[in-house]
Amino acid sequence: MQPTVYLAGPISGLSFKGCTDWREYAKRELAMHGIKGWSPMRAKEYLASLPSISGHGNEYAHMGPFATSRGVMTRDRFDCTRCDVVLVNFVGATQVSIGTVMEIAWADLTRTPIVMAVDDEHDVHNHMMISEAIGFRVPTLDEAIRIAASILV
Repeated sequence: MQPTVYLAGPISGLSFKGCTDWREYAKRELAMHGIKGWSPMRAKEYLASLPSISGHGNEYAHMGPFATSRGVMTRDRFDCTRCDVVLVNFVGATQVSIGTVMEIAWADLTRTPIVMAVDDEHDVHNHMMISEAIGFRVPTLDEAIRIAASILV
């Protein structure tokens, strides 16, 4: 079975492109190692027309089951608890990502390894519980991708 990495990171307040560019890059890099990257934005291209994506989703819940709060929660939790590694990208994060914090908690609950890329100098997620849940903390996305691949291959 092909190993999988869930690509966690901020979505709220970003454009569709802003939250998918790095994930598409990570998916390509992981694929070179035979690893499948799972994006929480997959099958959500209908959000591309929005100027930014909100955390509550009220303005696009009518766009389909994956756009509802229940749909987002159900699939993201399922992905985080069945993948082989969770890769968190907090590089450039300017506000706390509540959804990503939940994903970290789900992964930690199932003892799924978590690799986090974050600029320590600007870490808005600096909290003792996040720090304890993270298995590998590195300053760049490329380094996080390398570590995730090393865990799985």
